[in-house]
Amino acid sequence: MTVSTSAASPGRGTTILNGVLVAIAACAVVGPALVVANPPVIRQAPKRIALPAGRVVPKAEVPQVEPVKFVDLSMDDARAFNAAVPFSTAPNPAARPFRFEGGPEDLARATDCMAAGIIYEAGDDTLGERAVAQVVLNRLRHPAFPKTVCGVVFEGQDRATGCQFSFSCDGAITRWHPTSDAWRRAREVATAALAGAVFKPVGYATHYHTDWVVPYWQSSLDKVAAVHTHLFFRWTGWWGTPAAFGRHPETVEPVIAQLAGLSDAHGLGIALAVADDANASLAAMSLNTRGLAPLPADPNSFLTTIDPHQPPESFQALALKACGDRPRCKVMGWSEPGSMGFALPLNDEQIAALSFSYLRDRDAGVEKTLWNCAEFPRKVPAQCMKRQVMRATPVAAATVAPAETPTVTVVPELNGVRRKPGAVASPPMPAPTPAASVPKQ
Repeated sequence: MTVSTSAASPGRGTTILNGVLVAIAACAVVGPALVVANPPVIRQAPKRIALPAGRVVPKAEVPQVEPVKFVDLSMDDARAFNAAVPFSTAPNPAARPFRFEGGPEDLARATDCMAAGIIYEAGDDTLGERAVAQVVLNRLRHPAFPKTVCGVVFEGQDRATGCQFSFSCDGAITRWHPTSDAWRRAREVATAALAGAVFKPVGYATHYHTDWVVPYWQSSLDKVAAVHTHLFFRWTGWWGTPAAFGRHPETVEPVIAQLAGLSDAHGLGIALAVADDANASLAAMSLNTRGLAPLPADPNSFLTTIDPHQPPESFQALALKACGDRPRCKVMGWSEPGSMGFALPLNDEQIAALSFSYLRDRDAGVEKTLWNCAEFPRKVPAQCMKRQVMRATPVAAATVAPAETPTVTVVPELNGVRRKPGAVASPPMPAPTPAASVPKQ
């Protein structure tokens, strides 16, 4: 007997159809939920910017090092632009080992300059510090850069903009100091680099920047490496090849004033430089006093010019040298030769222009050194000149022999605020005759 199945077919079809509809409904709910929970990353095209046209500098011309100037971009736009710049496909050989050949003091200064450069540029990160150290050494060997380690690291430090390593002119050294451990680690990296350690990944790179900025010089260089967020570049053409890095650096490192608080080597160097300047000043004063002669009419009086660039204390040493063992002596100095007096008594203009005075009278127990404090500020007010015109006291008639001509005795004292011509001064007091306007100590 044959069994018919036609009655069961519609039920099975309905079940299948319902299952398909349920699956479609589930996809309609779950699919958007998954998209909302895991949105796709949409990469925006980098902002179109105009960099200078790249130029390959010929071998006969040393390339110029451009000031660091950045394109006005947001951090995201800069990162997108930098990601689109391809790495060079040319060979990227490792640099040759470098060994510092200077003496111990110069090596200490070079090490601290290098340490400062790498820690302020890369932070307390050994890998980044090694990369920056290699760039410093590459620049040291390249004829487009200074010939010393400190010169490379602090190139342009006297400019508010345009320094090659930004920390050297943006005040970073005064705002932040590394910890002693971080400074020690930076010095270890610097020491190794100056003793022959090579960081191979950056090759002969001479430039780098973080990936969130775009400097204008980028278009003239080849991108060769990336270390964390720093991108490294070398010049295109011959100037980026190993043959271009054959210069012999100097072995005498300069003293960097900015490092005085961080580096004993540079702090001591500054102290020694100050001492050398003081010795030079004393030598100059010695030469000056050999040519400083007393007035013909008064062997105890000296009128001279002084160098306003010398330490104010040097004028006192000059006066003591000139006076020697004289019990009575007077030295007056002017920083402006045109205002100097050449004979006594001085006129009012010459007195007002005085920059320095020294008076000695051992019989009276007087020895005074005064400065024009408007020109040479002093911490002790008693060392400042005060403007004063003194009357002379005539010798009593009874003390003059009848056969002699009455004379006027003027005590050679030095006093008064010495103002330069044009300064406001109180009018001089009228003096009787005979009288003289003299400075008083």
